[in-house]
Order: sequence, then structure tokens, then C-alpha cells
Amino acid sequence: MNATWPAIHFTVNGASCSVTVPPMKRLLDVLREDLHLTGSKEGCGEGECGSCSVRMNGELVNSCLVPVLQAEGTQIETVEGLAVDGELHPLQVAFLEHGGAQCGICTPGVLMAATQLLAHNPHPELPEIREALAGNLCRCTGFMRIFASIQAAAAAAAPSAKGEHHARQS
Repeated sequence: MNATWPAIHFTVNGASCSVTVPPMKRLLDVLREDLHLTGSKEGCGEGECGSCSVRMNGELVNSCLVPVLQAEGTQIETVEGLAVDGELHPLQVAFLEHGGAQCGICTPGVLMAATQLLAHNPHPELPEIREALAGNLCRCTGFMRIFASIQAAAAAAAPSAKGEHHARQS
């Protein structure tokens, strides 16, 4: 620890945090090493694969490209923040049910990209899903199971014929 480093304050998954680390340390490394949130993965370290994707102030970013200093005062959402009180997010359930997750390296970033997509477009068509995931690489699934998982999650959240929303099981 170096007393000349500034304390950097931000919120992760709804919890306030403060870290005193080199300001140019990557947000990915702070999340994994200092905050022990290991869901985000390093696939390439160059912003090409999307495995480290998180939402910062509601925007999808590659955390391997963000110096932690840029996180000052922001709201960060990681894959760990999708589940609430131990209950999986509907996207996570759909990925389990439809085989969208294989080895797990790309899955956190894909889930965050899909979360971003569904936040802005709750009923995307396949071309919109493909475009939203263009920054994420997966070498296991060929993407078809990922696309099916996202479509299933969107369909589960869609209003039924009676105009009611499908609720998560309690």
C-alpha cells in the first residue's frame, strides 16, 4: 500500500467500496484481486473477447481496459450482482436450461452483454441479439445455445396472452 495513492470510491453490485491501489490498475484486477469478485474473467486482456465485461453506470465496458481511477463515483454491476438473495437471475436460469454456458470463460461477459441488451430491448429479435453479443467471443457453443438462452429469458419475461408478466418462482 502506498500512502500517495488516492482512495477510489465506487459502488459494486449495490455495495459501497473504497480501494487504495495504483490508479492505473485495471478495474478487472481490482474486482478479482482486491474485491474477490472473480466472476469476470480475463480472456485476452485487450478488450477483444468480452469475458471481463461489466456494466459501469449502466453501460457495458471491458473491465480489462478501464483504469480503476475511472471508476471513481460510478456504479459497477458484475455477474455476481445478477443473482438476488441466492436466486438466479432469469438469464442465468435460461443459460442453465438451454446449455448457453459451457466452459464458463465467456459466460460472465455474455451474461452482462445480454443484461445490457434486455435492459434496453426486452424483446430482441435474433439479429439484435447477434449484434449485442458482437464483442463477446465463445469457442465452445458456436453461439446458437447462447442465442437460444437469451431468447428464452426474453420470452419468459414477456407478457403472456392475458397481459400478465411471468413472475420468478418464489
